[in-house]
Amino acid sequence: MERVTESASNGATIAGRAVRCVLICLLSGAAGGCVGDAQGVSLTPYQVESDAGGRLDVTPVMAFNRPWAMVFLPDGQLLVTEKGGTLWLVNLPWDTLTDDGGATPVEMSAEDRTVVSGLPEIRSAGQGGLGDVILHPEFSENGLVYISYVEREGDLSGAAVARGTLDRSDKSNVKLVGLTVIWRQSPKVTGQGHYGHRLAFSADGHLFITSGERQKFDPAQSKLQNLGKIIRLNDDGSLPGDNPFAAAGGVTAEFWSLGHRNPLGIAFDRKTRLWVHEMGPRGGDELNLIKPGHNYGYPLVSDGDHYSGLRIPDHDTRPDLEAPAISWNPVISPSGLVIYDGDRFPEWRDTGLIGGLSSQSLVRVALEVPAREIERYGMGARIREVEQGPDGRVFLLEDGADGRLLHLSQR
Repeated sequence: MERVTESASNGATIAGRAVRCVLICLLSGAAGGCVGDAQGVSLTPYQVESDAGGRLDVTPVMAFNRPWAMVFLPDGQLLVTEKGGTLWLVNLPWDTLTDDGGATPVEMSAEDRTVVSGLPEIRSAGQGGLGDVILHPEFSENGLVYISYVEREGDLSGAAVARGTLDRSDKSNVKLVGLTVIWRQSPKVTGQGHYGHRLAFSADGHLFITSGERQKFDPAQSKLQNLGKIIRLNDDGSLPGDNPFAAAGGVTAEFWSLGHRNPLGIAFDRKTRLWVHEMGPRGGDELNLIKPGHNYGYPLVSDGDHYSGLRIPDHDTRPDLEAPAISWNPVISPSGLVIYDGDRFPEWRDTGLIGGLSSQSLVRVALEVPAREIERYGMGARIREVEQGPDGRVFLLEDGADGRLLHLSQR
């Protein structure tokens, strides 16, 4: 296990962000998003440098209102979720997103993106709202899209996962049809934090869901609640018979692993290994290599402590519980994870890319055992999501009311 105990220099050299681009502010009924915010979001390209000397050219493409996740369709279109409850279908200007840093700002208009209708009622409060979006492995044949979001039941709330078919037959009325809930956090509880609800498919077609412990601590160890767990389902939400606790029945049969806090990144590598990162408490962010049926310790152990100051025993005090591959203190506040397998960044191949919220960074990690942090790029903004696009391109989503979509390239 690598424990990172010192903050890395962000090394950011962000040029031209004072230049204001006034473009069209795109409005929709339930939630708004700006192509190039009329209130002053810069779409001027700039450069960042890592603490290890790596350099990236960054081209802002457009801005969204609290974006949370994204996924590319096979034809290059992009789905983007906004926490407030809007799902966008975006046509990106691929001809202008070059590898030379994009010296000219990208020009887009309101016609370049469309609101996708057919979403369920979504509770947007605190850390919750519309969350992840991914495609079925056979999307080209079945058109199935999966979303995660927060449901409300009186004063209680919980995450849910639903799937529906993306209908693009009418460009003026793109919608999800036949949307069906296939999983829910159980039980719904008070509070507005730690939903997790990141999604990923394994190579054999199983759906994996990260389920946060909702800031309730003990549920992460409970066999009677699916909070604080990694969940494994069939693609229709039914239960695989070979899950580690399948014989127990009920929600326990969903568990792939337990003892998690707030897991906000999930990805499989080319060896089919499952990696999940999660936010620690006061210190102790973690990257974990997930093994079926294993217990990752929270809240029994952590390399951080409770916000109240109450001590939590470190991982090394409980060798019977799984220790993280990497832990961070000070924290990076990880959100979003992709394991790169493209050709545009050859030195990045088979390494993990993690968005940092409080660290305002892109963190690159080696996934050999022992895993380690390789470098950190100071992005000058909270990074909510990382995604690999067509032809091995890399895109980031900034967090917040004017969160920009960023295209990365190297000269």
